[in-house]
Amino acid sequence: MDIEKYLERIDYSGSLDPSTQTVRALHRAHMLSVPFENLDIHLGRQIVLDEQAFFSKIVGARRGGFCYELNGLFHGLLRRLGFDVQRLSAGVARADGSFGPDFDHMTLMVRLEDLWLADVGFGDSFLEPISLNDAVVSTDPTGAYRVDAQGDSRVMLKQSGDGQWEPQYRFTLRSRELPEYQQMCTYHQTSPESSFTRKRVCSLATETGRITLSELDLITTEAGRREERTMADEDEYRGALATYFGIVL
Repeated sequence: MDIEKYLERIDYSGSLDPSTQTVRALHRAHMLSVPFENLDIHLGRQIVLDEQAFFSKIVGARRGGFCYELNGLFHGLLRRLGFDVQRLSAGVARADGSFGPDFDHMTLMVRLEDLWLADVGFGDSFLEPISLNDAVVSTDPTGAYRVDAQGDSRVMLKQSGDGQWEPQYRFTLRSRELPEYQQMCTYHQTSPESSFTRKRVCSLATETGRITLSELDLITTEAGRREERTMADEDEYRGALATYFGIVL
């Protein structure tokens, strides 16, 4: 991994000391620079669980990715900078109150003076790592978050507009290896039951909101105000990818 090129990709020039302040700043820079997107799935391009492949796509080609790619590469960066970081397996919350299977999602744990949950691959989520201490509320422009202990598991929750705490995903603190995610990575690329195969999405956080291209719908949120418009055709869609996300397919 070329760390200098990675830091240039996320427009980061701050401290590289393995500290809480550094991981917060790196996480924020990553969220504001690298989109969450599933475009390769709809282009018929296989996503391979390999750190060099992640680097070539995200840094070399200036693309985004989904959780296995984004958190997989961020894990590599933190490890090389001297952080104690581990991959965790998570199941994403479903509408019926259940959770997806193991390895449905990859998230990260960073061990410093305290334990932190880092996640640059969950789309519309926290800009900086949140505390893994039970029920400690972390807030940023995207909302309020907390992690609750439930037996041997942890559940990450986000506060909704009406004040309710809604589960986002459930995970354990057991360290995982990259090949363990292969089966679910393949599932999300190929199964008609996966949300990733149903529609194209490209989404990027901004300092005060988010911009998302969901199929031909361009959705911008700015300080709580939402605007939406529909692209006329595929040419306009690809123009929006280049303009708002720096992606040229």
